[in-house]
Amino acid sequence: MRSFESIRSHVEGKYKVTAREPYLVCVELSLEQGTRLQSIFLSELEAEDSRKYLRLSTAVAPMTGLDAKKMLAFNWQSRVGFMAIGELDGVPYLQLCENRPFDSLDAAELDRLILEIGGVGDNLERMLSAGGDLH
Repeated sequence: MRSFESIRSHVEGKYKVTAREPYLVCVELSLEQGTRLQSIFLSELEAEDSRKYLRLSTAVAPMTGLDAKKMLAFNWQSRVGFMAIGELDGVPYLQLCENRPFDSLDAAELDRLILEIGGVGDNLERMLSAGGDLH
């Protein structure tokens, strides 16, 4: 996977895509036999050295009432992904993210990341929202 277009082509052929923009695509995962959904955003980032990265991110919960100390502890313990804050419709949301260089990605690794970020994000969402499902 050397370009965002090759990533886009792969996910469009394999997953339900709900949003398409020049350097962004949103995949909707169906989890637990279709009883839960999780949206994973894939976007292109460029480093200072012009190296291209893929960012995978999923919204976990609105930041209202969340303990940032617990989220930083999660960052320390997490083997995959990191916590960040991003806005959705003007509301700050806790996001689970992962960045990978394009040149280290193949189709199998991309699929693994989508499923892992989606599953972990959904589990965190369930814990932080009393079982709710934001998508």
